[in-house]
Amino acid sequence: MPLRTHLALLTAGLAAVTCLTAAGPAQATSHACSPSVSIDRFSDALDKTTYDDTFVGNLSALAVDRDGSLAALSDRSSLFRLDARTLGPRSVTPLADETGAALDSEGLVVDRDGTYLVTSETEPSVRRYSRTGEILDRLPVPDDLRVSPAGRGQPNGTFEGLTLLPGGRTLVASMEYPLAGDPADTVRFQTWTRHGSHFRPAARYTYRTDPGLGVPEIQATPDGRLLVLERGFTAGVGNTVRLYLADPRHAMKKTLLTDLVTCPSLGATAKQPQPNPLLDNIEGMTITGRTKGTLKVLLVSDDNQNAAQTTRFYFLRVRV
Repeated sequence: MPLRTHLALLTAGLAAVTCLTAAGPAQATSHACSPSVSIDRFSDALDKTTYDDTFVGNLSALAVDRDGSLAALSDRSSLFRLDARTLGPRSVTPLADETGAALDSEGLVVDRDGTYLVTSETEPSVRRYSRTGEILDRLPVPDDLRVSPAGRGQPNGTFEGLTLLPGGRTLVASMEYPLAGDPADTVRFQTWTRHGSHFRPAARYTYRTDPGLGVPEIQATPDGRLLVLERGFTAGVGNTVRLYLADPRHAMKKTLLTDLVTCPSLGATAKQPQPNPLLDNIEGMTITGRTKGTLKVLLVSDDNQNAAQTTRFYFLRVRV
């Protein structure tokens, strides 16, 4: 091969490598959803299954437990522990309020002592549970966040997301929908700060959603920013699910990471109309790992124990 031709090919090869490096891992794979997000795979393995006579579905929150397993919270008052690799259930723990009644449980954090912090959007509330499901504490909630008529919260629209910021001193809960009297695109993020073994109410943030969408989940990144899921549903069309990065240190300014409609479907099928058959009613999110500036993010959909919906896990890689 002539030297001139060899150099030309070498230059072209280096240019291609440079292009892929600049684009990042999400663009370097056919599984790219956007320049920042790619999807490795999905799993419907738990759809319409039972474990220990308990329906495995209605999943609204995920967290990585102390032993590396996954904690998966059902909004029907069941807390599952799943194998992180196979998603197979290992145990289920029933939860209840102080009277023994079921919760509309939506948000989940595994605290540094291994206890569980769980939101319910009924009141709303944040309770601390032992590993075996006993109530240990109940966090104070500002009066205006309570469901009407006690406060300005909308029924079925209060505490959905829950996360601990790095360092474990600040807990953040996200409202799903606006308070009565607030603009239609405004939801509140309430924080608590740790004082000994208890949390006390602290700062509150305002977050602007896209038109018609609510906030089903938030997750703190290692640098103190927040991954924010926004979600909506249109009958006959399907779900809209977008993933944003927001910074509470900078007036909750948000950056779109991806609209999941742009992800490759990977052969997924939908039981009802969807703009992408991969989509469903996604509610839960957790960060399962980190490599070279990329977060491994796991999502799960809430099937509402409905034959037209699917319990589906989504394995993403997210550059932040």
